[in-house]
Amino acid sequence: MKPKFLIGGGVIVLALGYLIWAGVTQSAVYFVTPSELQAAPVSGKAYRLGGLVTRGSLNWDPSTLNLTFSVSDGKTTIPVRHRGAPPDLFGEGRGAVVEGQWTGEGYFKATHIMAKHSEEYKAPHDTKEAQSKGLIKTLDKGER
Repeated sequence: MKPKFLIGGGVIVLALGYLIWAGVTQSAVYFVTPSELQAAPVSGKAYRLGGLVTRGSLNWDPSTLNLTFSVSDGKTTIPVRHRGAPPDLFGEGRGAVVEGQWTGEGYFKATHIMAKHSEEYKAPHDTKEAQSKGLIKTLDKGER
C-alpha cells in the first residue's frame, strides 16, 4: 500500500512542478535589443524590441496619427513606425518596448508601444507651492 502512495505523491509533485514551470515560462516577457535584431532580422517575424527612444527622432502627427521614432541600445539604432497615439510616459531619452514586426523596407512596424518608467517613487516636495504656480501661469493673460 505504501508504494502506491509514494508513486501517487510523486505524480502529483511532478504535475505541480510542470504547471509552475509552464506558468513561469509563458508569463516571462523577453525582448530583443536593436543590436540583436540587426544581427539577424527576419522580415515579417513578430518581435518585442526594447531600448531607449533616441533624442531628436520622435515625430508624431496628431492629424494622421503617424508616429515615427528610433530605438537604440547605444550600439545600434532601429527606426520604428507606429499608427496611433503614444502612451503618456513615452518620450525621447526614455525606455520603451515595442511589439511588432521587422519589414523588408528596413524599419520596425510597431503594433503596440509600452513605455518603461522609473522604478523609483519621488514624492513632490511642496505640492501646494507647485499647484499655486501652475494656477498662476494659467491665469496669466500671456500664458494661454
